[in-house]
Amino acid sequence: MTLVSIIIAGILTYFTRMTMVALISRDMLADKVKAVLEYVPSAVFPAIIFPGIFINDYGTFIEINDPKIYGALVAIVVGYLSKNIIATILAGLISYWFLIFVIFS
Repeated sequence: MTLVSIIIAGILTYFTRMTMVALISRDMLADKVKAVLEYVPSAVFPAIIFPGIFINDYGTFIEINDPKIYGALVAIVVGYLSKNIIATILAGLISYWFLIFVIFS
C-alpha cells in the first residue's frame, strides 16, 4: 500500500509540474511575468544550499570553524573569479575534502 501511495504521489507531482512546462508557451506570458520568473533560480538556490552549509545534523547552527564554511568561501571566490559552475563545485568540494581529511583529521 505504501509503494502504491508513493507511485501515485510521484505521478501526480510529475503531471502537475509538467503541465506548466508543456502547456504554457513563453509567448502566453506577459513581459513582467517573464522578468519576475528570471529571478526564481537565484531565489531558490540559496534556500537549498545555505541550510546544508550552516545547519548541522541536529538542526542547530554550526560553529565558525566548521570546514563547510571554508569550503563554501573557496567556492564563492572561485565562482566569482571563474564564472564556471563546474570549477566552482569542484573547488568547493576539493577544499572541503582537503580540510576534513587532512587538516581537521
